Formats: sequence, C-alpha cells, structure tokens
Amino acid sequence: MVIPVHDVNPVRRTPVVTYALIAANVLVFLLTPGTAALAGESHLAQLCHLHAFMDHYAAVPRELIHHQLPRLVPTGATGMGPNGPGCVVGPPSYDKSPVLSVFTSMFLHGGWLHLLGNMLFLLIFGNNVEDRMGHVRYLLFYVVCGYAAGYGFALLNASSTDPLIGASGAIAGVLGAYLVLYPKARVWVLVPFLIFLPLRLPAWLVLGFWFGLQAAYSSGHGVSGGGTVAYTAHVVGFVAGMLLAWPLKAGTPPPPEPGPLLFGRRARPRQVW
Repeated sequence: MVIPVHDVNPVRRTPVVTYALIAANVLVFLLTPGTAALAGESHLAQLCHLHAFMDHYAAVPRELIHHQLPRLVPTGATGMGPNGPGCVVGPPSYDKSPVLSVFTSMFLHGGWLHLLGNMLFLLIFGNNVEDRMGHVRYLLFYVVCGYAAGYGFALLNASSTDPLIGASGAIAGVLGAYLVLYPKARVWVLVPFLIFLPLRLPAWLVLGFWFGLQAAYSSGHGVSGGGTVAYTAHVVGFVAGMLLAWPLKAGTPPPPEPGPLLFGRRARPRQVW
C-alpha cells in the first residue's frame, strides 16, 4: 500500500468545503462519547456509551434495506447481568431515520488511524476536485457519493446488523473524480520497502492501484474473513465519483508539468556565467 503525502497540482481558490469537512469530522470524533474506548483506553461505561451512540447515528444495512429497526438497543447505561457486568439494552428512546443515518455515519470513525487516514486522502485530493466543481456542487457531489457507497454496500449485505461508519465511501468518490479529471497529475507517495521510499508517481497509477486493492479486498482476496472494513463501499463510491465527474473532464485543464526536483524540492534555475 502506498501512502500519498502531496500532489503537484495547484488550485485556483481556497478549498473551504474540504477544510470544513475535515474540521467537522475531527470535531465529531472528539465529541463522540467513549472516544477513549476507540483509542483502546476503554472502560465498560465508555464502551456502553459508545455502542449507544453508534447504534443511534451509524448506518445499518438491514435498517437501510428492510427498514427493520431493532426493538432493543444499547441505552448507554451499565448493569449486572447473569454473565456479569454489561451494557443495558432497552426500547429505543429516539426515532431513527435510516436514510438520515447514512449522512450522519459519514462523520463517524472507529479510531484515530481510521480518521487520520481518511482526512489525509481528502486533504490531498479533495482540494482539486472542489476547485474544478465549485464549492456547492462539490459538497453535493461528496454527499451523493457517500450515499451511493452506503446503499451500495447495504444492497450487497442486506441482512447485516453491523454499523457502517466512516467518510471513506464519500472520499472514495473524490478519488474517482480526481482520477477522471487529473489522471496525469503527479503525486508524492511513500512506498514501504524496508524503509518508506518517497516517489513521485502519476495519479492514474496511485489511484488505480488503490482501487485495485479495494476491489480485490471486497471479493475476499488478500484479507482473512473479509475484515471489518467495508471495501465494497469504497468500490461503489469510487465508481460513482468517476461517473459523476466524467461530464466535467472535457473542460478540465491539465495540471502543470512538474519541473525538475532536487531532493524533493523544486530546483531553482541556475545562472550560467
């Protein structure tokens, strides 16, 4: 897996929507009850609050497809059961909208690594897509890709009751759009090979490789038991982003040709005496 760190593709305007999305994701993560539980410093009370919060705001495939809301949900309280202490369940005290849960789930993350990885990809590739689409259209595009990813995953896992969280489905749409609009842009990546080697590669190679991995993992290749990552949502979001961005391809100017680089920095022109 390669880790992108920067793209050689300047923008014409400040990507305020991309920055706002990153800020919103970080803020929601910090305000999520039981964040310490996500970091591994868990206590039972924190875990119970976390389960209750996720059950309320995360998207659940069975709820999305069949609209079957559970009769008993975690209440956030702790209690003593026949098998020892645990989380108390009871009738939900809220009315959950499965459709709206797809939107709220885009701002929930399962830990710092999950959050920071998603935000890194959004920061690097989102600014140019926003620059090309404009702020409002980009925001709508982001949400539509998130919904496509969520419902696409739910259709293929209609009986699942596992919560679906994370911005990666929407961000996968951003990556798909970037591949369509700027396939020749250069992206600095770190490639793990004994050490992390910095390389400057074309976007079509970086994003094509990423998509290939997601497609392989979604079919069960290279992962044991399918893991806990919704790779299918990544694939659906990526394809949705490509299709939505395709009409803009003809009017997208190519990125500037990268100049010579010296040790990762652009070399200054030298005067010959």
